[in-house]
Amino acid sequence: MAPDELVLGIPRDRLPGKGGWRGVLFGDIGPIIELIAAEGTYRPRSECETDPSWKQVIPYVVVRFGDGIFLMRRTRAGSDERLHERYSIGVGGHVNPEDGGLAGGLVREWSEEMAADWRPHFELIGLLNDDSDPVGAVHLGVVYLVQAGGPLAIRERDKLEGDFVSSLEVLRIHDRLETWSALVFDHLTSSTAGLAYTAMMTAEQDR
Repeated sequence: MAPDELVLGIPRDRLPGKGGWRGVLFGDIGPIIELIAAEGTYRPRSECETDPSWKQVIPYVVVRFGDGIFLMRRTRAGSDERLHERYSIGVGGHVNPEDGGLAGGLVREWSEEMAADWRPHFELIGLLNDDSDPVGAVHLGVVYLVQAGGPLAIRERDKLEGDFVSSLEVLRIHDRLETWSALVFDHLTSSTAGLAYTAMMTAEQDR
């Protein structure tokens, strides 16, 4: 992390329920994406890593191919030992000023991390939040789903390996999924997805 890296974010109190949910907030989140575009600002990343009043916005992409899902495993070559042998189903990262906004950051992260000879269509799924640990408390995920149009490979093969697997195979290593990946996977495989958003918005209207 460059000490002066500028990253996109938004004040927590501008989010539904002031960002107090855990998991994927699903529903009509278009207005929230518009809010990020209109009111999102850039701050030094080192400054906001310990400021939970401000959420750093992270585009987070999950790739499916039919009934399969692209599962990645972090190897021992990575610098953070806490992530060794952990699994992820999401690709993403911070948005910088030169990206021109969330959409630009999304495309850049995809092109930097994944190798594909087909053009992805990013389907907006929801907002991902988890305040149960210090890292999650300062980040907000914007989750997108991509249906693969052909073979897919990881560019940083020294740090990651991955392939399409069945949902059952993901379930078997669920306890080794990174927290965000576990929450997104649970959302995608749950028949009640979206109820949390409806309940929250109803509660806010009743106040």
